[in-house]
Amino acid sequence: MKFHKEGYTSLAVVVLFIFVINALADYYDASDTAKWMLYLFSAFLLITVLQFFRSPVRKVTVDEKTVLCPADGKVVVIEETDETEYFKERRIQVSIFMSPINVHVNRNPISGIVSYFKYHPGKYLVAWHPKSSTDNERTTVVVKTSSGVEVLFRQIAGAMARRIVWYIKEGDAVTQGDEFGFIKFGSRVDLFLPLGTDINVQLGQKVIGGKTVIAKV
Repeated sequence: MKFHKEGYTSLAVVVLFIFVINALADYYDASDTAKWMLYLFSAFLLITVLQFFRSPVRKVTVDEKTVLCPADGKVVVIEETDETEYFKERRIQVSIFMSPINVHVNRNPISGIVSYFKYHPGKYLVAWHPKSSTDNERTTVVVKTSSGVEVLFRQIAGAMARRIVWYIKEGDAVTQGDEFGFIKFGSRVDLFLPLGTDINVQLGQKVIGGKTVIAKV
């Protein structure tokens, strides 16, 4: 288990905060009860940051015929919908909600070339809101496989999230399972797949990024 690079600043701030409040408690000679409460609060803050920015090492078996889950979380949407930004046609949408306790690393669901990328500033509706996919801060990525299949996926910020991070750009060659981004706090990732795609997950199912097979294409 590694600590994700996106968490270095947050960890430094938390460690500094913990040092300051505990130093003040010692300086003003706080009671033993107050000090123990501060110690427990400090431990809670530190553990929270460490668990949120954890980055597990996962061995991924690349398979061009499958679409892997791009994030840890729970499947909250499986439905046909109109994709209006890139395809401008009907697609099957599969959405994964990432709670604050999930790993927030985002992984490429397929291998191929990034044929489209765009960042959209926006609102911060709760991640499960129906309009979060089109109104919230988000990125849109389309990857084209060697067989010509295009899959669109979106990072969507939630009500608590204020920063989406991505490490890819249009024209990049990406490998299935490799990290392509990170979203801080509660958030969501949407996949848009061709109609007729064999979906391999169910509503409410817990999924693992880079491991769970979402679909076969």
